[in-house]
Amino acid sequence: MEQTFNISVFTENSIGILNRITIIFTRRHLNIESITASECEVPGVFRYTIVVNTSEEKVIKVVNQIEKQVDVLKAFYHSDSEVVYQEMALYKLPTNLNNGGEMEQILRMHHARILSLSPEFTTIEKTGRPEEINSLFEALHPFGVLEYAKSGRVAISKPMKTLEDYLTEMSFEV
Repeated sequence: MEQTFNISVFTENSIGILNRITIIFTRRHLNIESITASECEVPGVFRYTIVVNTSEEKVIKVVNQIEKQVDVLKAFYHSDSEVVYQEMALYKLPTNLNNGGEMEQILRMHHARILSLSPEFTTIEKTGRPEEINSLFEALHPFGVLEYAKSGRVAISKPMKTLEDYLTEMSFEV
């Protein structure tokens, strides 16, 4: 049975690692729904958050294959219920909208905020779940969205074991 999984991959910062990781998904015919890369809490270590819809059997195989990569320190997978996650979106709309405060009501209702205001356009930011971001997009669509960009998922796991705990265990095993 397919479900959404969040794969966290912790790596050294090396050229080509993202390419090698994504090839693993391509070979298994898995579509990456979202991918985000950033530094993590451990200095010098980078975290990739990859979202896929697949079976648990396939995600286990993918995670095991990712961990075989030389520059990968550790990889984990979690279901949506085991993580806290958010996405962010930016919307650019024309500034010269005369809508009698309707825009302000929409922004308040969706807990969005104005990031920048210029004579030509207004930039709005929304952080939340994908369905919340899409709902705001639908509400803003009649006003003429000039541009729209959405980030990948940023997620942290609910289990309390940290990456440093795993790295410490690994150093004792060697």
